[in-house]
Amino acid sequence: MTPPLLQVDQVSRTYAMPREKLWQAPRLVHAVQGISLSMNRGTNLGIVGESGSGKSTLARLVMGLEPTSQGSVKILGQTLAELSPSELRTARRNFQMVFQDPYGSLDPRQTVERIITEPLGVFGDKSLATMRGMAKDVLEAVGLRHADLDKYPHEFSGGQRQRVAIARALITRPQLIVADEPVSALDVSVQAQVLNLMQDLSRDFGVTYLLISHDLAVVDYLCDEVAVIFQGRIVEQGSPQVLFSQAAHPYTRDLLEAIPRIGTQAADRKKHALLPPRPTSHTACPYATRCPMAQVVCDAARPDLLAVGSGHLVACHLASNAST
Repeated sequence: MTPPLLQVDQVSRTYAMPREKLWQAPRLVHAVQGISLSMNRGTNLGIVGESGSGKSTLARLVMGLEPTSQGSVKILGQTLAELSPSELRTARRNFQMVFQDPYGSLDPRQTVERIITEPLGVFGDKSLATMRGMAKDVLEAVGLRHADLDKYPHEFSGGQRQRVAIARALITRPQLIVADEPVSALDVSVQAQVLNLMQDLSRDFGVTYLLISHDLAVVDYLCDEVAVIFQGRIVEQGSPQVLFSQAAHPYTRDLLEAIPRIGTQAADRKKHALLPPRPTSHTACPYATRCPMAQVVCDAARPDLLAVGSGHLVACHLASNAST
């Protein structure tokens, strides 16, 4: 039986903050807390949530750029933590990453050819002529010219730089590309071009995306499945059609209502603004401090991620009420 393309099992990541006092234990920040998810080939998954929710941390854990504090990450059945450095480099043929900032993710001292072919150089099994030919092919695939191989990043616009970054991720013919906010730093018109490009590459090259974004419209356009994260935990998961029309978790509904809309009055914007935390001595549900529907049970027990419909998972004690 073919293993899932990506299997994340009860993954957590904890950071120790700088000590505030010499003899005081450092404060711990739980960026990701017990996240589990699975991806099959051809099914793009979007991870959404506000800033600081743990989206980018999860992306780095999936890529093996940081170790997990608990849990495991498997790609094509291989547990990343069990691989040696050389084995991990070889495994990276199958998964690559596109970073958020197209200006900071490309080395300004290197030509586009050197940037794109760098992943191939790690494997050492290609000649320079072969690598240049492959670079020409992927550059053409992302809508740039062969002559651009000899240019430097500063000679390109933001959208073109992101195309170069996508070409770099594509050159090893990976099965999975982790895209961390790939269009958030671009103009709206350029965003549409890059998203159309990513969709075309998914169709033509069989690439599957794990898309990290705070923009629900971007996720709706590109993804087949969506997981909503709050404070390092998945609070709702399902198809875009279900989540964006029948959201069952109060946080998902608040995210949808917070989207700016033309013609919205100031009173409506204030009504739909995310609520600030309310005072509480102990909160089992991470969203209870901001949830307008919070009840005693929300402070007494942390809700599990349970099915409320076909392919629709929600971590909320009041999910049946929240969706009405």
